[in-house]
Amino acid sequence: MNKSTSRLGYARTSSTDQNIETQILALKAAGCQLIRSEQKSGNSLKERAELKTILDFIHPGETLVVTRIDRLARSMHDLQVIVQKLQDKGAHLYATEQPVDTSTAAGKAFFDMLGVFAEFETNLRRERQAEGIAAAKARGVYKGRPAKINKEEIRTRLAAGQSPTTIARELGISRGTVYKVKL
Repeated sequence: MNKSTSRLGYARTSSTDQNIETQILALKAAGCQLIRSEQKSGNSLKERAELKTILDFIHPGETLVVTRIDRLARSMHDLQVIVQKLQDKGAHLYATEQPVDTSTAAGKAFFDMLGVFAEFETNLRRERQAEGIAAAKARGVYKGRPAKINKEEIRTRLAAGQSPTTIARELGISRGTVYKVKL
């Protein structure tokens, strides 16, 4: 990692009962001048104000430092969104415990390989889930989720002269759904 760039540390644990101090110490040892931390689930980028602050204010040439990639994101999509934001700003990503340093060719390659394997794992999980659902349907124990819309109510309201816009607003559905039922 280029030692002349400014390093911004990000530490995260999933809950308040987990110790975040080890990450903070590692980020300080990596030379981070600023460390933002939060104790929030990594399942989504939403509700992670400290990470959003870093991504909003990071400058070209600066590096976001984490101890491990899973502290940054749990899904490949979120990780790609974060890295794209960093790239758009001319910033980099560095992990202290993994060979990820997007400011180098080898680091970028390793990061891309991590992405390929993460996506493969997600696809395997989806296949297993689909197989499980198919088996449950064959046994008659899986019915799927109930429909969110009541087609008869939509038809009744249309017959009473209500507009598709009004029906959609009152039922919390899209106008397109109303038009599909209307046809």
